[in-house]
Amino acid sequence: MSYASLATGVLLAAGTGSRFDPDGLRNKLLAPLPGGGTVAQESAHRLLLVVPKVVAVLRPGAEMLARMLNDVGCDVVFSADAVRGMGASLAAGVAATDDAESWIVALADMPRISVDTIGAVARAVDEGASLVAPYYQGTRGHPAGFGAEHRAALLALDGDAGARALFGSQTVTRLDVDDPGILRDIDTPADLAGI
Repeated sequence: MSYASLATGVLLAAGTGSRFDPDGLRNKLLAPLPGGGTVAQESAHRLLLVVPKVVAVLRPGAEMLARMLNDVGCDVVFSADAVRGMGASLAAGVAATDDAESWIVALADMPRISVDTIGAVARAVDEGASLVAPYYQGTRGHPAGFGAEHRAALLALDGDAGARALFGSQTVTRLDVDDPGILRDIDTPADLAGI
């Protein structure tokens, strides 16, 4: 499927990856994937195949990751608030996209989401859906789509729950997909072997 969305991508890449490397010596997003590239590069590349602009949100000090994501085509935003969790990172990404009318929010540690799935989420948002999520075998995954009416709520996010509260309080356009990649993130070195 080839679909060019009007949405803006937000790639969340500011986590510490403590389960991947408890000593903090290796950033899991820089881990190589079988077949080439890194976890973050592949996640960004797939998102960029659908949306014209991706803002990657990183924690301060992740310069190597920033250069890599810039090279792939992302705009990089460093968020000092990233230590507070995914919600704060998402708010920073939305704040950096004043011209956006909608957002496709993806996680940088999920490199195997199908481009078709990203396109389906984007298409639903472009066609007016307010809140969109893909589901695989009954379980909600990523990426999520948000319409412009959620801007204020996204900007107010903080902590580690991300946008979970929005999904619990709003009507969600559910997309059932045959894509296990929407549930597969890289949390441990063993997760790389399963990719």
